[in-house]
Amino acid sequence: MITECTEADFATLREQLGRIPRGVVGIAARSTSGEPLVVATAPRLEDGTPFPTTFYLTHPAFVAECSRLEAAGIMAEWTAELTTDDELAASYRKAHEEYLATRSAIGSRAGIAEVKEIDDFSAGGMPTRVKCLHALVGHALAAGPGVNPIGDRAISLMTDVPTPAVTRAEADEDPDGTTTSANEASE
Repeated sequence: MITECTEADFATLREQLGRIPRGVVGIAARSTSGEPLVVATAPRLEDGTPFPTTFYLTHPAFVAECSRLEAAGIMAEWTAELTTDDELAASYRKAHEEYLATRSAIGSRAGIAEVKEIDDFSAGGMPTRVKCLHALVGHALAAGPGVNPIGDRAISLMTDVPTPAVTRAEADEDPDGTTTSANEASE
């Protein structure tokens, strides 16, 4: 579920990123302590620039772990696996399609018309290669386990990262495409 970005969240994002966040629509994933992990961004920034990375990973521990895994060369291995594992490739393509649909819904809710420049482009190399673990992990954290197989894999290899607040097993899909957990619905 994308939750409101409070003033405190915005200050945390600024500290995490080392700059003023752009195009913030809300917080797409939080830790169990409530700290932002992933920010949801508009598909078009205020200056008119198309912005395909809907789920932008902000938490320094996750960012560092993604960089560590990328430096280890895991992306080339996983890209090669996509060409030989039909089940993985199908699941990854489904993640790509989910990403596009969610970005479109976020844009609509934010009052942003279709952004044709990025219409078929999701993030992280989806659907045929693994290009950026930061984007794939951001998507996996925002969507919950079981949606992005490569993002899930990367998270499973990480150490010393905060625990995400909502897992796919706890989540229920609302008719408007947002996700709420039983805990969030009762608050």
